[in-house]
Amino acid sequence: MQLFEAHSDGASSGNPGPAGIGVIIRSEGNTIRTVSEAIGEATNNVAEYTALIRALKELKSLGAEHVRLRTDSELVFFQLKGDYKVKHPNIKPLHEEALGLLKSFKKVEFKVVPREENRDADRLATGALKDIKAGHDGRSDEFVVGEESPSSKG
Repeated sequence: MQLFEAHSDGASSGNPGPAGIGVIIRSEGNTIRTVSEAIGEATNNVAEYTALIRALKELKSLGAEHVRLRTDSELVFFQLKGDYKVKHPNIKPLHEEALGLLKSFKKVEFKVVPREENRDADRLATGALKDIKAGHDGRSDEFVVGEESPSSKG
């Protein structure tokens, strides 16, 4: 059974404020997928959950069965583990969605790691914030004449 490892991180500038997520998925030492995405206005905890949920959805789309998850968010980790209660109304639906996604894998190893072990995911999350501050909205700022746009495909 192939092992997939996912590092996820969320970041916000302000709490709440503009927020971004970062996800890195690796298998057998190779980076399979990365995500760096602005998610609008959110708290840091919402961004952390959103990043984890995105990682789980990406893993599921890859057909992963055995996953190793890494986050530097103790809140997310201990809430999903059941050690901390989920009280905030904005977090409850994210918590439930994450729990549901976790059940779709045969084996899950989940660990909270020090921030320095999550640097690559953090870089992607904060990179999404820099794009927001620079006025980029995540859409490509170039195109090729003759290239068919997704909206013109019918």
